[in-house]
Amino acid sequence: MGLSCEDAWKAISDNIDENLDAAHQRALDRHLARCRHCTAVLHGVPNIIRLYRDEWVFVLPDGFHERLEQRLRQVTAPGVRLPL
Repeated sequence: MGLSCEDAWKAISDNIDENLDAAHQRALDRHLARCRHCTAVLHGVPNIIRLYRDEWVFVLPDGFHERLEQRLRQVTAPGVRLPL
């Protein structure tokens, strides 16, 4: 069974929740052996979970939300290519 990246992301989530059967675990392991992007996702998810569980909250600087929205509009405009 070969996995697409989208299938691998779901399998990563199931793996973290310990809901992945042996066949899907083997398929995920094979995919991760050849896909650096999904391997990075696998290693990043626990960090995200820890951040969400952390009770420490910080205040964003004034105007941050507006600057973020403006930047997102710029980089998602048609024809804009992001650096790799």
